[in-house]
Amino acid sequence: MSLKGKNNSELKVAIIGGGFGGAAAAVALRSVGIKADLYEQAPVIGEVGAGIGMRPPTVEFFKDWGIYDAMVSKSSVSEYMEVVTGKGEVVFRERWPQLTDEPNARWSRLIHRADFIGTFLEHLPTESIHLDHKCKSVIDYGDYAVVQFEGDKTIEADLVIAADGIRSNIRSKFFSDAEPVYSGTHAYRAVIDKEDSFDIAPDNTFRVWVEGDVNVYVLPLHHRNQISFDVTVPSDDSSWAPEVETKDIVKHLTNFDPRIQKVAERINDYTCRALYDIDPVERWTSNSIALLGDAAHAMLHHQGQGANQAIQDAGALAEALRDADTIPQALQRYQARRKPVTDKYQELSRLNPSEENQTAFPEKETFERVAE
Repeated sequence: MSLKGKNNSELKVAIIGGGFGGAAAAVALRSVGIKADLYEQAPVIGEVGAGIGMRPPTVEFFKDWGIYDAMVSKSSVSEYMEVVTGKGEVVFRERWPQLTDEPNARWSRLIHRADFIGTFLEHLPTESIHLDHKCKSVIDYGDYAVVQFEGDKTIEADLVIAADGIRSNIRSKFFSDAEPVYSGTHAYRAVIDKEDSFDIAPDNTFRVWVEGDVNVYVLPLHHRNQISFDVTVPSDDSSWAPEVETKDIVKHLTNFDPRIQKVAERINDYTCRALYDIDPVERWTSNSIALLGDAAHAMLHHQGQGANQAIQDAGALAEALRDADTIPQALQRYQARRKPVTDKYQELSRLNPSEENQTAFPEKETFERVAE
């Protein structure tokens, strides 16, 4: 479809998936005058389990989208990351890398996942959010697509954005039949009250405790008086949501600081997940369909970039649609801008934090911008 001379508000855009990427895409498109409908298979949209770090390239988009103040009010700034031994001895203490042209932008804003996605949804019209809509199939007619949902509901769209996650049915039908790759590890996640944390996070430094092949990620959410606690361990169990008891998690922490052990043993409501990613997908777009977020480039959590890259996808896609003459041209620009970056982050995300590493930030060499 030609975009030249056409009012953006006339475009019909359907976003499949109501996670970070889908919700961000809806907000981003709205900021350039494009109304998008968001379709989520669950009856309720929610995020549980852990905190995330929003990096400067991500936060910059929020200013353009009109949600910057809301995100700032629900987050706090971290200027340093530490890798420490299981006993708490500092291996690295480093400033966050400079990833924009702003020399002082060496930080991460720490936020709870529920607050993160909730902020996007608060800035969308309720009539544009369609819950309990499970996508059954998509038919690509070249210059438009048809989405069929369970229950015989059908819609037409000039553009379908597939933000349907690592097990994306749309990706497997149109772009790649490669299966998700099991990392051989589990993540056990919880958010605890700061008063129950035994002072393992006294400041806003994001810390990774490392002992052999076991990592404990401690991310402060002091604006909520909470701490995000994540234990990552090797496991042969590849089931997506393994059933693991607290006592089995604590067994992995025998050589850790007693405070880490005490925190772990007091948690009864871990979110347990096997960790998967995908290999880079060669092509993300057709003339009327685009992959976004985990559907395009699911990655492991070691570099904390999964959510960041999904939001940056949304921003790049909105800008491409704003500036291009046609939807196919916009989608080509979007892929050309984003894929080289996410390919590299997918590779880097497979590097576990280790005492043997030379830096806490393996992305520095590739992405850090040095101010002149």
